Amino acid sequence: MSALPEAFLRLPIAHRALHDVTARRPENSRAAIRAAMAAGYGIEIDLQSSRDGRAMVFHDYDLGRLTSETGPVRQRDAAQLAQIPLKGGDEGIPDLSEVLALVAGRVPLLIELKDQHGRMGATDGALEAATAEALRGYAGPVALMSFNPEMVVAMADLAPERPRGIVTCAYTPEDWPLLREETRARLRDIPDYDRAGAAFVSHDVDDLDNPHLTRLRAKGAAILCWTVRSPEVEARARQVVDNITFEGYLAALPA
Repeated sequence: MSALPEAFLRLPIAHRALHDVTARRPENSRAAIRAAMAAGYGIEIDLQSSRDGRAMVFHDYDLGRLTSETGPVRQRDAAQLAQIPLKGGDEGIPDLSEVLALVAGRVPLLIELKDQHGRMGATDGALEAATAEALRGYAGPVALMSFNPEMVVAMADLAPERPRGIVTCAYTPEDWPLLREETRARLRDIPDYDRAGAAFVSHDVDDLDNPHLTRLRAKGAAILCWTVRSPEVEARARQVVDNITFEGYLAALPA
């Protein structure tokens, strides 16, 4: 297990970077990443796979919410995706290598690999391999995580030197209607933490009284949370967690 670097516990982490479309900074955009670095925050980004196996910095499976195009990200090559402007900005979709070059180790980068088939099981491995390849030789503070524990397990083999975590929540039927109840019940217990060689979890801020967090903390896990959207929620969360992922306001930086 690789320990989570101290910077991930000290600097508030900007969710999908410091995005604000009113300021021409869409989520997961270069502009939002530059703004987060300028403000001194850590950065969280999301990865989806392109058709030709590149790790693209984009949250959704489909292009529709964040661009003027529609259809799955995985049905476009990386070069095509790079030419699709993000709504509220004037940049195309970046890939992970571009973002790593932009960040260049200046702030901690928390990378979430999105589940590639929606069942929280084994994947084709394309996104995991692309992520490991892009990270090869990168010297800055990076941590990898996913809701899908199988992807975290895969990263333990592909990039064992990078700290890993599992994104967790209460897995309610309302929030996860497409997952089978047996799968939701299993994931709720966070049973794969040790198997993945994880160093942390990032848990839903609305479920911080979950007893599994207490159990994992006793084992030495760092506890992060998502997504904090006000100073008031941040103050409550910090009574329980080691750090926050935030959006929609400017979290206080450490003195």
